Amino acid sequence: MLMYSDNDMLKRWMMDLSTAQTDRACGVLLASAAGDALGAGYEFRTDLADVVPAMIGGGLGDFAPGEWTDDTAQAAAIAVVAADGLDLRSPEALDRIAAGFADWYAGGPADVGVQTSSVLARAGASPTGAGMAEAAKVVHDHNGGRSAGNGSLMRTGPVALAHLDDPAALVEAAMAVSALTHHQDIAGEACAVWCLMIRHAVLTGDLPTWDDIAPWVPSPERWRDLLAEAERREPSYFVQNGWAVGALQAAWSAITHTPVPSDVPCGHLQDGLATAIRIGHDTDTVAAIAGALLGARWGMTAVPGEWRRILHGWPGITGKGLEKLAYLTVNGGEVGAYGWPKVDRIAEV
Repeated sequence: MLMYSDNDMLKRWMMDLSTAQTDRACGVLLASAAGDALGAGYEFRTDLADVVPAMIGGGLGDFAPGEWTDDTAQAAAIAVVAADGLDLRSPEALDRIAAGFADWYAGGPADVGVQTSSVLARAGASPTGAGMAEAAKVVHDHNGGRSAGNGSLMRTGPVALAHLDDPAALVEAAMAVSALTHHQDIAGEACAVWCLMIRHAVLTGDLPTWDDIAPWVPSPERWRDLLAEAERREPSYFVQNGWAVGALQAAWSAITHTPVPSDVPCGHLQDGLATAIRIGHDTDTVAAIAGALLGARWGMTAVPGEWRRILHGWPGITGKGLEKLAYLTVNGGEVGAYGWPKVDRIAEV
C-alpha cells in the first residue's frame, strides 16, 4: 500500500545523474516531440515506403511545420506535474494531470483520438484523477470492454523520467496515468513496458534486452513474446498500430530493424524515426513512441538542430521548454547551477 504525507505532496528521491544521462533524459521528450511533429504530415497514409520524412506540417490537424500534436500536448501535461518532483502515483499528481488534460481539451485541439475525446468530454472541465479514471471505465464498458488504444502509450515518456530511481514505482505510475483515459489493463501494461525500456536506455546508454526489464514487467510471458515478435518481423508488418500493442510493436520493430550507422552512430535516431513513419497509418504516434526510446538511447543532442529550432506546441512552449521540463523531472523538481532552468538568464560570475 502506498503511503503519502499529510498533504499527499510526495516528493521523489532525486538521482544523481551524469551529464550524458541528463542529455539522454532530455532526449526522451525532445525526440518524442520531434517524431510526433515529423510524423504529423503523413498520418494515415500507406504510400510511404520510399518517403524521406521532413517537417512538412499539415496532417489531420493542419499543423504548422514543427508543431506537435495531441501526443506531445498530453505528454507535456504530464511533464509539467513531474517537473515539480511529485510521485506520479499520488492523488495530487493524478488530479493535476487530469486537470492538465482537461485544460488542453477545453482549448479545442485540432486533433484528438476518439477514445481520449470521449473520456475527456465525459470527465468535464474540472475533473479529479479519480473522476477521470471513472469516466475512462464508463467509456471502456460502453465500448464492450475495449479501451486499449495507443493514446496513453504515446504520452508515457515523462512517466519514465519521473521514476528512474524505482522501476517498481515506475510501473505503478505508468499504469495509473494510463488509466486516466485508457481503462484496459493491456494499455497500461504497454506504458509500463515502454517506460522500463526508456529507463534502461537513459541510465545505461544502451537499448534494453528482455532480461534488462523482465523483473518488473507485468504479464511477462505475454510481453516477452510480443517484443520477440517485433524483433523478428519487419516493421512493415505492424500496420495495425492504432492500438497500444500494435503501436509498441511497430515502434520497437522500427528501432531494432534500423541499422546503426558506423560513421555517425547517433544518426540511428533520425533513421529510426524515418523507419517508424514509413510503416504508415498512425505515423505521428508511432514516431512519437519510437522517439521517446530513441531519445533515451542517443540523447537530446542527437535530435537534428533544424528540428529542435522549430518544435513547438501546447501549452505554448518550444523544444527548449520540453528540455527544461525533462531536466527538472529527473532532478526531482530542483534547479541546477545558477538556478537553471527556472531563470531566464544566468548572470555572469
